[in-house]
Amino acid sequence: MVFVTGGTGFLGAHLLYHIISKGEQVRALKRKNSNLDEVKRVFSYHNKENETDLFAKIEWLEGDLLDYNSILECLDGIRYVYHAGAIVSFQSDDKSKMIINNVQGTSNIVNASLETGVKKFCHVSSIAALGSAEPGELIDEKSERKSVSKNAGYSISKFHSELEVWRGIAEGLNAVIVNPSIILGSGFWEKGSSKIFHKVSDGLKFFTKGISGYVDVHDVCEIMIRLMKSEISGERFCLNSENLSFESILKKIAGKLKKEPPNIYANPFLTEIAWRLEFLKKLIFNKTPIISRQSAKSAHSKKYFSNKKIIELLDYNFIPIDNTIKEICKNYRMTES
Repeated sequence: MVFVTGGTGFLGAHLLYHIISKGEQVRALKRKNSNLDEVKRVFSYHNKENETDLFAKIEWLEGDLLDYNSILECLDGIRYVYHAGAIVSFQSDDKSKMIINNVQGTSNIVNASLETGVKKFCHVSSIAALGSAEPGELIDEKSERKSVSKNAGYSISKFHSELEVWRGIAEGLNAVIVNPSIILGSGFWEKGSSKIFHKVSDGLKFFTKGISGYVDVHDVCEIMIRLMKSEISGERFCLNSENLSFESILKKIAGKLKKEPPNIYANPFLTEIAWRLEFLKKLIFNKTPIISRQSAKSAHSKKYFSNKKIIELLDYNFIPIDNTIKEICKNYRMTES
């Protein structure tokens, strides 16, 4: 049997579908008050006809990654663990809680996997945990990690979570780590990367010229499953389809949604003003900022990621991002209609 953490989130929901559609028995972790409607919607994007039947095959268990005993109970009879559960936030107020929860949660699931003797463990990390590269070079699994911005809470949390997995590997855990770039997929339109499609549909006017990596959620799920079925262990893999500018991504989405593309360049000076204004609004009106200091900085950074290791190992062909955007926009229009 397979156990999945983070199953009520974006990647976890897609992963649950991929695993179940391959005939595996799945147990997934959720909190007492978790809303499963978005997970069901993700299943409908994959397979409208059998959505209900497939979703019903998930065995949901209530628990918390910070509660070690509840995790031990969840792992009873489990052979494979996919750890996709984590807090994702770029707000300064969430930094301490995010680091503590993500690292301690990973430590608990690693320890519980060792104690219960699971056959294999897959940890979902992020490109945020990778190192940096010299200008003109690609960032890969071996890139040296240098100093981290004091505001990069998510990066810190994923890096130290990885250390817990490496510690587990040293203690005998059969595990692999994946570092996806920005994951694109359907569903969860008000959160994470999917929010881009909602914003463009609403008439987003601004763009930046930063560059990052993008990968289809189907690729991430498929590669994770292939790695878990392989003899590969003690390795990390950067999962990235293409390196593209934020400007090009936004304009591709606008084209598929038949919306006006963003036409105002938000240069570094403008984004510096924007995050400060958002901070003031937060102080005065207690509203969650649309843009933070960290996200403003990231919007202008230019990073290029390698996918050479995973391509050579699995002979894998990534889905072109143009195809990804086409599929997502089709599903978004279906949701809005």
